[in-house]
Amino acid sequence: MIEHGLPALYVLLLWWASTGAVLYVIGMPRESFRGSLTWATALLVLAISAIAHTSGQTTPSAAYIGFSAALAVWGWNEMMFLTGAITGPRTSPLPKGATGLTRFVPAVEVLIYHEVAIFCCLLGIAALTWQQPNQTALWTFLVLWVMRLSAKFNIYLGVPNVAESFLPDHLKYIGTYFRKSSMNMLFPFAVTLSSIAALGLIWLASTAPTPFDAVAYSLISTLLVLAVVEHWFMVLPLPSEALWTWGLASRIRTPAPHPQSTSHPTLITHDHPTPPVNAEPGLA
Repeated sequence: MIEHGLPALYVLLLWWASTGAVLYVIGMPRESFRGSLTWATALLVLAISAIAHTSGQTTPSAAYIGFSAALAVWGWNEMMFLTGAITGPRTSPLPKGATGLTRFVPAVEVLIYHEVAIFCCLLGIAALTWQQPNQTALWTFLVLWVMRLSAKFNIYLGVPNVAESFLPDHLKYIGTYFRKSSMNMLFPFAVTLSSIAALGLIWLASTAPTPFDAVAYSLISTLLVLAVVEHWFMVLPLPSEALWTWGLASRIRTPAPHPQSTSHPTLITHDHPTPPVNAEPGLA
């Protein structure tokens, strides 16, 4: 039981904590992004080394390391995108009235560099794990990539909850490419197929011949289940933002006090003294 329950709990906590951490970092002032990206890139190098080192190992700890390293590579891509370092050649809102190709082409242009970077990372992980017994990192990244593409297409086609509040201020223009609607034709197929795949992975985990296989399949199946849950967040009236309130807290800015103006000094007389100036900022 521990071979299945512990990996599931690990994925749940890592998913929640890593998502909140990224949201917190990208909500900070943009002057802090250089330092954040430096640390993220250092973590990327460490993750790549870990994938290469454990690709030939078939122990439960190697499965955990491969999974965590793949998630770190994914986190680096998310950081590069959400900070605006790697997005696309287009950085302007969708033209009003755009439909069909006039909507699709600009939508691709705002994301294409990011998509290419993710695909290059996928190829890199595939090369590091080629014909190796530990494929946990590759399958983890593949699940993230496929389910993120599904989410992006669903948001493009139209869902009730597009989660614009997760976008930082400097990427708000991307929200103009989202479409709100009650449902789209892709969503039922995406959720059904991914749910079937998740059930298949859960079955493989429950019938795994070795502890390594049990842990690896449990990690990947739990991640896929969470991705399916995130898809349902797009259509059900669930307060998903409440899960990461602490991550969004960095976007709350305390307004600086208004400086006292000295352009028109007040003459003070003994008969009518000037009342003191209120130093507290007014309510926004």
